[in-house]
Amino acid sequence: MLTGKLRLGIIPTLAPYVLPQVLPRLQSAYPLLRLEIRETQTKTLLTELVSGDLDTVMLALPTDGADVETTALFDDRFMLALPAADAVRSPGRVAVEDVDQQRLILLEEGHCLRDQALALCGATNGDAPASLGASSLATVMQMVANGYGVTLLPEVAAGVEIRDDRVKLVRFAEPEPARTIGLAWRRTSPRKSDFAALGEIVAEALGLSARRSASRETSRRRARA
Repeated sequence: MLTGKLRLGIIPTLAPYVLPQVLPRLQSAYPLLRLEIRETQTKTLLTELVSGDLDTVMLALPTDGADVETTALFDDRFMLALPAADAVRSPGRVAVEDVDQQRLILLEEGHCLRDQALALCGATNGDAPASLGASSLATVMQMVANGYGVTLLPEVAAGVEIRDDRVKLVRFAEPEPARTIGLAWRRTSPRKSDFAALGEIVAEALGLSARRSASRETSRRRARA
């Protein structure tokens, strides 16, 4: 199981935060595996998956496509990142409806996280500020640190991106908004057992239970990719 070449696609809002934890464990458990990684936006990854250029993709669910199967791995809750000097209306928690859409800093067009933020906050392209061409969460977080606005930060990225005392994180009130992270592969792929093994490694590396999100699907507000 999990030997030879495996071509893994992954979205940019996961790769820098998940891979450093997953790759060492994967290499240790499956030393004969030769992993090739492709990091880019969801639309491109799915196109390459269906065409056979990738074996599996780690992305935010749900995703469309009759030729694609998916499995949920974990819930990634959103948190509000804002300048440290900003006041929070209710201690410790903030309602999604209270996010100032005019101050919301977003990634550039094409990132599913941008669409999720707009959907969660009930914003339209007219309500929210321009994306300003930011292609990484690191850039967005620097803008927040310098007082240019606020953003939604996936919890999986918090440990890496919150290293600046000019930024603070606030959790949302229940039900906490979240995205579901999972794996996708071609329905005709003969390597489904390999993808299941990969999913187990991801869950173990992140200290999560595989498919944890499925049991909470009806109790949490969802952001569609």
